[in-house]
Amino acid sequence: MFFCHARTLTEGPTYRVRREKRGARFFPALLLLTFAPASCFAQQTAFDLDGKTANPLKSDAGKVVVLVFVRGDCPVSGRYAPTIRQISTQHQKDAHFYLIFPDKSESSEDIRKYLLDFRYSIPALRDPGHVLVKQAHAQVTPEAAVFDAKGALLYRGRIDNLYEAFGRARSAPTTHELEDAIQAVLAGHSPLNSRVAGVGCYISDLE
Repeated sequence: MFFCHARTLTEGPTYRVRREKRGARFFPALLLLTFAPASCFAQQTAFDLDGKTANPLKSDAGKVVVLVFVRGDCPVSGRYAPTIRQISTQHQKDAHFYLIFPDKSESSEDIRKYLLDFRYSIPALRDPGHVLVKQAHAQVTPEAAVFDAKGALLYRGRIDNLYEAFGRARSAPTTHELEDAIQAVLAGHSPLNSRVAGVGCYISDLE
């Protein structure tokens, strides 16, 4: 198993001495190291539904970016679909929205069906390596993260307070944390609450 690290075995005099002593025996290890960067790169990348690498925070530099983490098998994620659609439509000119699917078992086909079933028109990304999950410090689905035009994370947490606890919902939300956060960031301010715990389905395999 490879582990990504800033240093490599090609650094420093120790490596050169070992190579001279081991000679040809070093060649298999060199081949393995040749392929290590590709493996590490895969762990540092999210993907669109065509399998192409994607980084919404870089591709949309200069724009407010909103990541909404969802799971196809999470009933709370499904319940929030109308609200997510509404907020993304309201801010389609001043912010870029993405649905992020962190569950490794969800295929592109599964996600396309989910988008169709819940009538989503915003782009979706797979995050099997939890690259975006880590950047947003997401823990449950649904959960939102708002990044300013410089890529700084200014809000993470619930969309609103519709759910008091898992399986127990209000008739209507009384606070709207995601909308408030977007409005604040667009106005050049930090949200009043930068972190509000979400209620939903826990993201598996968190480190």
